[in-house]
Amino acid sequence: MLFSPLNLGELELPNRLVMAPLTRTRSGDDGIPGPLVAEHYRQRASLGLIVSEGTYPGLAGRSYSGQPGLVTEEQILGWKGVTSAVHAEGGRIFAQIMHGGRVSHEDITGGHRVVAPSAIPMDGEARTPTGKKPYPVPHALELEELPAVIEETVTASLNAIEAGFDGVELHAGNGFLLHEFLSPNTNVRTDRYGGAPENHARFVVETANAVAAAIGAHRVGIRLSPENEQHDIAESDTSKVRAIYEALVDGIAPLNLAYLSMLHHEPTCALVQDLRARFGGPFLVNSGFGVVTTRDEAIALVADGHADAVVVGRPAIANPDLARRWKDSLPLNESDPSTFYGEGAKGAKGYTDYPFYQESLT
Repeated sequence: MLFSPLNLGELELPNRLVMAPLTRTRSGDDGIPGPLVAEHYRQRASLGLIVSEGTYPGLAGRSYSGQPGLVTEEQILGWKGVTSAVHAEGGRIFAQIMHGGRVSHEDITGGHRVVAPSAIPMDGEARTPTGKKPYPVPHALELEELPAVIEETVTASLNAIEAGFDGVELHAGNGFLLHEFLSPNTNVRTDRYGGAPENHARFVVETANAVAAAIGAHRVGIRLSPENEQHDIAESDTSKVRAIYEALVDGIAPLNLAYLSMLHHEPTCALVQDLRARFGGPFLVNSGFGVVTTRDEAIALVADGHADAVVVGRPAIANPDLARRWKDSLPLNESDPSTFYGEGAKGAKGYTDYPFYQESLT
C-alpha cells in the first residue's frame, strides 16, 4: 500500500511517500530560492508529495541565515522556478509556512524584534551571520498584535499559491512559534491564549481557520510534534499534553484540512493514534529525530493502518529516487550530515549531487 495512490484534498499522490520539510539554508541572505534549490526539489519529484523547507512569513519569523521566505516579489519569483521544475517532472509540492518565534536573533531577523507567546528566552545560542550569540528574551506578543501575526501567515500562504505551490503546511511543531503557544513552558499567558487546554490551542486553531478561509482547506495541511522537546520545549506532563492536543485537533477537525502530519518518536502509540481518530482525515506520520525511517517501517506503518502516508527526511536527502529504490528494494545512498546545511561553494555538495540508481552503477 505504501506505493499505491492517495488523495490529499484535491491532489492525487502516486505513492504514499512524503518528503519531509528539511532546513538546508541554501537561499542566501535575501531568502530567494535559486536554480540550485529548484534542481534539488526537481530531482525528488517522484515522491508522492514534497513539503518544502520551512519558509518565513515575515522577517521577524526568520530563524536561520540562508532560510527562504515567502514575503517579497523576488522570493515569490524564485519559488515559481522551484514549483515549475517540480510540476514539469509530474510532482506535487506544498510550502511549509514556519514562523520561528523565539528561535531566532535580531542579527538574523534584520533587526526585527524576536517574538513569542511569553517573554521566556530559549537556552543556548543562535548561529548568526556574525557568530554564535545567546538567544534574546523575546517580546511577548500583545493581544492586539496577534491578528497581524495571523494575517502575515495568511499573506504568505496566498503568496505560496501565487508561486505555484499546490498547498501549504502550517508548522505547529519543533518548538517554533505555533508550537510555543501549545507548550506550557513557553506559554505562561493568563489571557484567553494561555492556561486552559483550549486556550493553549486557540492561536493555532485561529491561524488554521484563517489560512483555510483564504486559500481553501483542501490546500492546507498542518504539522504537529507532541512530546518532541526540540528547541527547549517541555511537554513531559502526559495528561496536560494530551488535553492540549485533543483541544487543538478538535478545533481543526471541522475544517476538513488536506492532512495532519504528526512527528513523533512512536507513531503507533495511543496518543498519536487517538489524535488521528479525532482528526478523521488523511494522516501522515514521521518517526522523528535521531532515528532514520526504514523501508520496512514505512511499509508496516501504512499496511498496519497506522498512517495513510509516511514522511521521510534523510533517506530523501540522499536518494532523489527514493520511491523507486524502496519499491524495487534497491540499495540506498548514505547521507552525509556534514553537508546538510551550507551556503556558497558547499551549496551543491550533498544537495544536488546524490546519484540516481542508474548513475550509481557506473
